[in-house]
Amino acid sequence: MKNMVVLIDTNILLNYITSRGDKYLNESIKIVELCALGKLNGYIAFHTLSTLWYVLRKKSDKERRDNLRDICTIFSVASAPQTEIMDAIEKDSFADFEDCLQDKCAKEVGADYIITVNEKDFADSEINAINPSEFLGKIK
Repeated sequence: MKNMVVLIDTNILLNYITSRGDKYLNESIKIVELCALGKLNGYIAFHTLSTLWYVLRKKSDKERRDNLRDICTIFSVASAPQTEIMDAIEKDSFADFEDCLQDKCAKEVGADYIITVNEKDFADSEINAINPSEFLGKIK
């Protein structure tokens, strides 16, 4: 697990923040904890922050700001250069443009994995996508 770099997809963070009834809830929490402890080099994509802000809109502004502050304390924020963003715009093999941007950010930070609950959405990604259970199994 030494120096492993991971990009955490938005859905993992939503599990962590909301404790929603996702089948990977406990594993998502464990992965966030490993990043918080510095046992993994965790990154989030820049656009994850605006997505979280929107999805958490039923919470007060203070709660949302506290959630984002906590996330940015645990994770480094990754972006991608314009050339990669332009490539993502042209890449039609992703059904969801947001997932393609996740992949480009993961590539930029040299991630070993994208950890997501929807690994099928990353079938054409440049960085291997893995679900939380499989990831935790690999690092044991």
